[in-house]
Amino acid sequence: MTEPVSPGTLTRQELYDRIRQSSKDEVILEEMIRLGFWPDGEAAPSPAAEAIRERADAIRELTELQRQNSLLGDPERALKEMHKRRKAEAMARRQETKRRHAQARQDRAQAWHERRKRDVLYLGEGVSAGLHVKETTRPRPAGLPALADAKALADAMGIALAELRFLTFNRAVTSINHYQRFRIAKKTGGERLISAPMPRLKRAQYWVLDNILAGVPLHEAAHGFAPQRSILTNARNHVGRDVVINLDLKDFFPSLTYVRVKGLFEALGYAEAAAIPLALLCTEPQIDEIALDGERHFVADGPRLLPQGAPTSPAITNLVCRKLDRRLWGLAQKLGFTYSRYADDMTFSASGEAVRKIGTLLKAVHGIVEAEGFKVHPDKTRIMRRSTRQEVTGLTVNEAVAVPRDLLRRYRAVLHQVERHGPDGKRFGPGRNVVTSLIGFGHFAAMIDPESGQPLLARAQRLAASHGGSDFSRRRRATSAAFRKAAAAGQTPPGKQWTPAERPAPPPDPVLVAIAKADEKKAAAEQAATAARQSTSRPPNIPPQPATARPVPPSGADNNRSQSAQSAPPQKTSWVIPVLIILAAVALSIAIPGGGTLLGGALLYYYFRWRKKS
Repeated sequence: MTEPVSPGTLTRQELYDRIRQSSKDEVILEEMIRLGFWPDGEAAPSPAAEAIRERADAIRELTELQRQNSLLGDPERALKEMHKRRKAEAMARRQETKRRHAQARQDRAQAWHERRKRDVLYLGEGVSAGLHVKETTRPRPAGLPALADAKALADAMGIALAELRFLTFNRAVTSINHYQRFRIAKKTGGERLISAPMPRLKRAQYWVLDNILAGVPLHEAAHGFAPQRSILTNARNHVGRDVVINLDLKDFFPSLTYVRVKGLFEALGYAEAAAIPLALLCTEPQIDEIALDGERHFVADGPRLLPQGAPTSPAITNLVCRKLDRRLWGLAQKLGFTYSRYADDMTFSASGEAVRKIGTLLKAVHGIVEAEGFKVHPDKTRIMRRSTRQEVTGLTVNEAVAVPRDLLRRYRAVLHQVERHGPDGKRFGPGRNVVTSLIGFGHFAAMIDPESGQPLLARAQRLAASHGGSDFSRRRRATSAAFRKAAAAGQTPPGKQWTPAERPAPPPDPVLVAIAKADEKKAAAEQAATAARQSTSRPPNIPPQPATARPVPPSGADNNRSQSAQSAPPQKTSWVIPVLIILAAVALSIAIPGGGTLLGGALLYYYFRWRKKS
């Protein structure tokens, strides 16, 4: 049974099509039920309603059989119909497959976009293999923060994950440089390459230094870059000895590669998902700067190494050398020597019978150093007897720790010249500002020997007060301290800071866009057609107007009536009598309780049946 439609919404041709799909009696019955003139359900007169519906079902089945029979009678037409149907089905399947694949691509792109917000899955070639490993069996020392992966590391640092990815990505060729590189003269000749990190990277490195590296205890023989230790404490271990031996580790910082630094963080109890970005933050490759088409490019020339100039590098060297310090300490104790190390300078000293074992000591030291992945510099091994000046990290230790006399004499000379003639044209050390250099050396002399150094420092401070040489240095130190404090706390340092832009969401898939446009176009066409039909349809209970094109009458009508209707002009159907009959049926159903509904239904049934025959 077809669905009832509100009156006035169908054209005459559409009404004929609806009758053709079932039967005229069924359409009338549906309208009577919809308008309330014929009861529906159990209270309905079942014989009439069932007969009408059964007749309509039979007509539909007969129509379908006639259509199939007409196709069987014309094989070519049947084949065309089958090809047309199969083509339409194939096109629909193809369109659905394209839609499904496009939606899958869109979902994958969106899922990848969302995953990039919480995970780091790739940080460059050769360093990304273990980023998915978030578990470790090694214990973490007490006091160190728990970091499961790069997202936890970024949150602890107070930076976005995108910024951490930007700082740690291992690029073979890039136009971005995270370090400012320059060279300074060495004391023994030659130049030393210094790689100073840019503020964004320095902020991350300060966090690593103060929250992880500084919390790991060092060996007592290490005196470089450690709290409460200095070149003074290192030199005090070797005062008044018969012999002092200095050895230097060759290429100390470049010997510590990315693999060794990553292994250090893993040894501290961090899984690879966290150890990899930590090691990338603290290492950099050797860089060749190339100019191409007016732009600077930085090309990696070798593996990632520990940069000399980063705040994390000294602490990492001390932690990597813990085993080296233990082995050399044990060797020195066994042979009667005292051992200490300041960065890459190793010092041994002894008195009495142990002096005879210098050859044994040096041979064993070379073997231990090479076993730990380092190498002793062959040109920087010095054996100093008591009869000569014994120096340890730039301080004399023959009788007591003191600043070398020639250096003090030169300092006093420059200080006197500046006091008499002013700072113009004067220099002391590598610094450009002579007053600042004098202040720094004065603090150094006062630390080594307060009795002789304090008067020198006071003279330098008076010069700074008169020439204003220390204001800039004081402000610079205050700014650097505030920067480090904020970075260690995971807060944004004061001043203007760069914030990376969020990666935009993936654009819609082009196939989905094309399909959506096609659907919108189709829906607009259907809406326009519906609006056109509604505008041309007549209002309810209004007689139809004569049309230029005569509608096709429904099949199943009498042949004689069809022929006469085709030959004669169309006649207007009076609508007054059906309305009166319907009103009479309604009046009977109201006036006679119980049987009035049956009488009214019978009246309508026989009237419409009579009208159909006539």
